[in-house]
Amino acid sequence: MPEIRHTPEAPTRSQALAPGERIDAHHHDDHQIVYAGSGVLAVTTDAGTWFAPGTRAIWVPAGCVHAHRAHGHLDLHLLGLPAGTNPLGLSAPTVLAVSPLLRELILALTRGPHEDTPERRRLRAVLLDQLRASPQQPVHLPTPADPRLRAVCELLHRDPADARTLASLGAATGAGERTLSRLFRQELGMTFPQWRTQLRLYHALRMLADGEAVTTVAHRCGWSSTSAFIDVFRRAFGHTPGTHGRRT
Repeated sequence: MPEIRHTPEAPTRSQALAPGERIDAHHHDDHQIVYAGSGVLAVTTDAGTWFAPGTRAIWVPAGCVHAHRAHGHLDLHLLGLPAGTNPLGLSAPTVLAVSPLLRELILALTRGPHEDTPERRRLRAVLLDQLRASPQQPVHLPTPADPRLRAVCELLHRDPADARTLASLGAATGAGERTLSRLFRQELGMTFPQWRTQLRLYHALRMLADGEAVTTVAHRCGWSSTSAFIDVFRRAFGHTPGTHGRRT
């Protein structure tokens, strides 16, 4: 098992990651805000995967072991905050909505220079105010522990367009529908349809970041029509999939 890197101070910087490039598992003594100016960012822990396009940022709490992966060409922005600075009181990774002002503050603070100047302190104070008002977003794929639930989730990860019912998926993996339905609620905190929608949105973001056409993505992720996909995507992320790649 690879060693988990410990970097006491969470870095504040911007960097480019190529499609598929990873930052291996590590942890900090500080909190960190992770934002993708372009591309799609996935942050993975033992508890699951959080994913964010340019209208979202991910809060990673101090001490949390996490890894990053780029989907598409990722313009990655990392902003460290002291462990005592937690404006939303968050103790687990969380996806946050990013307003236009919060986006510009993150970009300004991560692009440097990083000297502790009065101007940077004022920018940071405004950023903390914006974070306090930032809505939390359920853009998260929890990792199942129960082997019966994990088997079903793996089937759909391999083919998000798989339209089988929970009963049919259970029959294919040797588990009852009632048992699986209970496990989705107990372990993952959501119903099976809610989890499947999150899974499809995750794969849709990955495909869009790789340059796939909207119609192709809708079909490969299991939506009944392109218009149905556009509607769900807009409600989840605040913009249409057709404009997704241009939001930089």
